Parts: sequence; C-alpha cells; structure tokens
Amino acid sequence: SMTKRSVYVGKTARGAHDPRLVISPEDKKYLFVYPFVKTRAWYALPLEDRQRMMKEHIRVGLTYPSVSLNTTYSFGLDDQEFVVAFETDNISDFLDLVQELRETEASSYTLRDTPMFTCTAQPLDEILEAIGA
Repeated sequence: SMTKRSVYVGKTARGAHDPRLVISPEDKKYLFVYPFVKTRAWYALPLEDRQRMMKEHIRVGLTYPSVSLNTTYSFGLDDQEFVVAFETDNISDFLDLVQELRETEASSYTLRDTPMFTCTAQPLDEILEAIGA
C-alpha cells in the first residue's frame, strides 16, 4: 500500500511536503487497521457524485477529532484498494465514528471492509515478553 493524494480532498499545491502523503503515527493508545474495497458501481458513478458522497463521509469524520485517519492505496498491489488505519485514545469514539460512517450514502458502495485488526500501543520490551522473545 502507498500514500497518494486523494481525488476527493482539495487540490492545494503543497508539493512533496503535503502531510497527507506522509504517514506519521501519533502517540495514541489504539490503532484499528482494515482493508477496504469499493464496488464496481462506485467507480462507474460520475466523479461529481462520488465527490458529493465523500464530502459527507469526510464531514462525519471531522466530527470525531479524537480519531485520526491514515489512508493508503493499493490498487493492483494487493487484494484490496485501500488500507485504512485509525488512531485514537478513545475506543468509544471510534465505535461511534464507524457506526455513523456506515449510515452514509458512500458506505452503500463498500464491498468489503474486513478483517479488522485492533491493536494497542505497548513498549517494545512488553511486546517481546508477551511473545516469549
């Protein structure tokens, strides 16, 4: 999966320093990662329709400032089209966000968004001890 500029986000000229092109993990307690595949019908829609639906999707996401999102793209590189990674200290905010996102129009064009991996941040020595290393 790779970073790239989304066609649904403003095209301001930030060049190589565009923060959306660099993933910088935050110091959050929880990380939720899952693959994402849209339907063929999604890509058959005019860009303007997809843009309108994604504006709603983005608006919902912005109402949860405690949850950060990183999106990478993997068209032709893997079995999914995107990998999304959400970071937060508050699991209930993530749960509410996902529930609300699933109620958006764009969500009806999701083919698959599983499996979901739930991770917790831990110091490396604790991780190594937990796996017996």
